[in-house]
Amino acid sequence: MSFIEEIKQRAKKEIKTIVLPEAEDIRILEATEQVLKEQYANIVLVGNQEKIEKKAKEKNIDIKGAKIVDPIVSEKYEEYSNLLYELRKHKGMTIEKAKELVKDPVYYGMLMVKDEKTKADGLVSGAAHSTSDTLRPALQILKTAPDTKLVSAFFVMVVPDCEYGEKGTFIFADSGLNENPDAESLSEIAISSSKSFQQLVQRQPKVAMLSYSTYGSAKSELTEKVIKATELVREKDNKMLVDGELQLDAAIVPEVAEMKAPNSPLKGEANVLVFPNLDTGNIGYKLVQRLGKAEAYGPLCQGIAKPVNDLSRGCSSKDVAGVIAITAVQAQKN
Repeated sequence: MSFIEEIKQRAKKEIKTIVLPEAEDIRILEATEQVLKEQYANIVLVGNQEKIEKKAKEKNIDIKGAKIVDPIVSEKYEEYSNLLYELRKHKGMTIEKAKELVKDPVYYGMLMVKDEKTKADGLVSGAAHSTSDTLRPALQILKTAPDTKLVSAFFVMVVPDCEYGEKGTFIFADSGLNENPDAESLSEIAISSSKSFQQLVQRQPKVAMLSYSTYGSAKSELTEKVIKATELVREKDNKMLVDGELQLDAAIVPEVAEMKAPNSPLKGEANVLVFPNLDTGNIGYKLVQRLGKAEAYGPLCQGIAKPVNDLSRGCSSKDVAGVIAITAVQAQKN
């Protein structure tokens, strides 16, 4: 069974409700049809009901079973406007501004997830919005998780016919959010990514802190940052299986690890790859996705109080359906 099929089966064991605020996007509607057909999550579509139903009908997409909520005519509109105002008034939010923002489906969707009475468990956006447009309201409304110092983003990469990682499954982090993390931030990304791998793949995380150098084969500010981050991870969690700095081949190829890093506890079997900055992380995932024909699920977020995941704007409806399943499993933890 593939990674995503396993995730769907786990989602079915405890059905969660996922909010989709980009409900006029055809890919979102197609994904909704797939999710409802396979019955692994409840779906809330946020937007203009008439437009949503018209688009679905035009494309012969069956969204019966999804709940549709229009922020502008919702009975929760005033309540959510006041809630947003209270949450953000210390940052200069006015009630007038709050009332405008609540009309935005992304803001309204986040408030649904915040509101315990709605029983909305998570949110997926990004098919038609930038990462900042998805994460800004998440951080303003939902805040960070109690045990997390940094919100970061990762991709689950599933590489076909691959002998490396966990049968071709990896986490790549941070590949979507933090541009140039310092050693402290990089250590937090590594710890969060290890937990995400354990939660989603249910195998032992083996974390490689990547660099262009292995064990001091080169020295610079860039390599020193990764070395320091690795030390910090070990100080914070001495049970975590982590090593660095490592070049990619020394991290994932046992034969190369034996030559370049014979004493590495990873033994060339890393399945969580922590990149030194967003340039390398983003380029790396896209290379593997396009040239290795890998399935790429993300950017998935870690560190937000409730599950919120960001889609690539180049995503397919299949990608959306997969991220909905992942979000539902993340919500089970919560």
